[in-house]
Amino acid sequence: MHHHGYLWTGPKARFDQEALRRPPHPHPPPAPVSDGDVHAAQLLKRYREVVAEFPTCDLPPIQTAYWLIKPRSLVRGTWHEAKEAAVWLGERLAEYAHRFASDRERDADRLAALVDSAAEQLRSGRDVSVGAYLESPAYLSLAVVTCSPNHSMPELPCPARAG
Repeated sequence: MHHHGYLWTGPKARFDQEALRRPPHPHPPPAPVSDGDVHAAQLLKRYREVVAEFPTCDLPPIQTAYWLIKPRSLVRGTWHEAKEAAVWLGERLAEYAHRFASDRERDADRLAALVDSAAEQLRSGRDVSVGAYLESPAYLSLAVVTCSPNHSMPELPCPARAG
């Protein structure tokens, strides 16, 4: 078992594009029944866009395990020990803490507790996802995903073994 780290930061409006953060439904919507069926045509077009973009876009997936199908270039680190992965998470939180939108999120004791909790979750094979609002409005998303296999989605491939 090992762990992969992911980091995304960007405008909150982009983070809120939930259609690109969810895997597409396995079945496409019905095709338009006529040339005048504009709604069905738009829905099918959007579905095709999501099918093409979800696996490649850098937005954090709503289900943390889906990071594993994203491009390998998005992996920020790989660790065999849960403690090492949690340390990386703590370092990233410390790096961005001065930009957190609220004083409560900057609290050192709170951040230390998050890192301790993350280490425990990773040791048990679970994924960790942490997010924080930054100034201007922006968002920070950090994730550490367990691999070989993933606890919640064992069928997903490991990016370390991807082409």
